[in-house]
Amino acid sequence: MPNISSVSEFLLLAFADTRELQLLHFMLFLGIYLAALLGNGLILTAIACDHRLHTPMYFFLLNLALLDLGSISTTLPKAMANSLWNTRAISYVGCAAQIFLLLIFIPSELSFLTIMAYDRYVAICKLLHYGSLVGSRACAQMAAAAWGSGFLHAVLHTANIFSLPLCHGNAMDQFFCEIPQILKLSCSNSYLREAGMVVISAFLFGGCFVFIALSYVQIFRAVLTIPSQQGRHKAFSTCIPHLAVVSLFISTVMFAHLKPPSISSPSLDLVVAVLYSVVPPAVNPVIYSMRNKELKGAVWKLKPICFS
Repeated sequence: MPNISSVSEFLLLAFADTRELQLLHFMLFLGIYLAALLGNGLILTAIACDHRLHTPMYFFLLNLALLDLGSISTTLPKAMANSLWNTRAISYVGCAAQIFLLLIFIPSELSFLTIMAYDRYVAICKLLHYGSLVGSRACAQMAAAAWGSGFLHAVLHTANIFSLPLCHGNAMDQFFCEIPQILKLSCSNSYLREAGMVVISAFLFGGCFVFIALSYVQIFRAVLTIPSQQGRHKAFSTCIPHLAVVSLFISTVMFAHLKPPSISSPSLDLVVAVLYSVVPPAVNPVIYSMRNKELKGAVWKLKPICFS
């Protein structure tokens, strides 16, 4: 990479200037990070230990929890370390690693949310064919496609963005490395160069969003034809957590990247980045376990199941 000799490190955005506020931010993010580790860790352990949860729906949920752990662990520990040690620096390799991992986790998470919408569609609209359409082999293939597409997306974007020459300093207006901040530091016509990558990303995100929307149109039409109120309630209850997670994920990501430049500011960008990179991984376990009696029961039974 041609610019590695000219820029050896980047300076991330500090959360505060005073030492007291830096320590306050450290404690706040430490609490959020521990909550995310605990919540997602409990989901992973419960699904792994309880054989009753070895179903397609919980297999996809396990992958989602892994992605949430990876996403929040990519950004928050470095931000906490910088607040604790009163520094802003991140190495060139560390910055590239952050962008590469986020470009794996975020698209892969959207892919799994799309797969989970398909799983709910088959379970409600084509129940008799569920075993053949969402069998163990199909689940493995869909999971491999989700992880593989995320990896390919990350390789293409990271190789493209870090081949650009940087000549506008090394200070970023964000608490972690992301592509728009690298583009601001570039001295080449980077936006034209990124056009192809943007089209690929837009196709991926737009396609997933349309598929999820169409799946739930079919789901709601099918649920409304169920004669009993108890049956409709049970069908809706399996969809509400997924809908809540999808809404939180898509709304925060879209607002972060599609908000008008006229309302953009460093402080607003910082708040929005926290909303889409920190909040969902910490909140998703709560959303999924709130109305799920099977998952809550498995969590409460973790000790006798895992250590018997």
